[in-house]
Amino acid sequence: MIKLSVLDQSSVVSGHLPGEAIRESLALARHCEGLGYARYWLAEHHNSASQAGTAPEVLIAAIAATTTRIRVGSAGVMLPHYSALKVAEQFRVLEAIAPGRIDLGVGRAPGSDGRTAFALNPLAETAAEQFPAQIRDLLAWVRGAPLAENHPFRAVTAQPAGPGAPEVWVLGSSDYGAQVAAYFGLPFCFAHFITDGRGTTEALALYRAGYRPSPTHPAPHAAIGVWALAAPDMAEAERLFASRALWRLGRDRGVFLPLPTPEEAAAYPYTEAEQAHIAQLKERAFYGPAERVGAQIRAFAEQHGVTEIVVLSTIAEPVARQRSYALLAAEFAL
Repeated sequence: MIKLSVLDQSSVVSGHLPGEAIRESLALARHCEGLGYARYWLAEHHNSASQAGTAPEVLIAAIAATTTRIRVGSAGVMLPHYSALKVAEQFRVLEAIAPGRIDLGVGRAPGSDGRTAFALNPLAETAAEQFPAQIRDLLAWVRGAPLAENHPFRAVTAQPAGPGAPEVWVLGSSDYGAQVAAYFGLPFCFAHFITDGRGTTEALALYRAGYRPSPTHPAPHAAIGVWALAAPDMAEAERLFASRALWRLGRDRGVFLPLPTPEEAAAYPYTEAEQAHIAQLKERAFYGPAERVGAQIRAFAEQHGVTEIVVLSTIAEPVARQRSYALLAAEFAL
């Protein structure tokens, strides 16, 4: 049985204010809890006209306080920007707000451009090299376990202390994150929606082969984040997919603009090369009526040996996005 979860980037839509994207995230989280999704994860991006979610820990607090069942977490906190202690404190507070429902997903990527990474952390040039050490310290502080005897911060405790702890995940789109997750015995989620499938098989194989059992996770647990769109029929799916396709043309050139509306996408003067690029995107995309998307996801999950899929649906129309998640929930009988 496949478990479905949600990834939300708080995408900014063309012609709309970024604050609207944040409010739509709050509404979508409540909607998806009612549909039976397992987790609701918030992404972290900076200095981007495409995404408004710069502070997942703040959104997690708001969503956790207004839901009752669904797990809420980050996908992820870009750990090299921050102190491991501060992240541990934030998520210990979140655990106190919603005991047993908090996920702490961490990643190494900047989620931004190089200049912004330096603005977030003046030591950005070398911070990524400390990612494994940061995870080591983060795990101790999040779980209330002691640091090594010779650690300079051994006497420091992340408050509020308590018996529960967030579930820590490693998120990534390369082999590196897979190997770090395996070393620490943590769940791993591969960002297929970033790579369009490149490296998925290899990363999961490395994760499973190198996995070191941990007290919290004696066996490896892998999930995959995919982009998917479900609509009542193929014509509507094509109309909505056009927004994603046009946005991807920009992203693949390093341009991150707000998500175009379907009307803007229909009016865009595509070159032959752009049309060919979009045709390739469509070949790999999970979109269409729910039964078609469901079959694609089931085959994909079986191919990669996973039982949990995290669904990202960047759709320019909020009603259509909520409908997409509802159609998938019905298809998978959540």
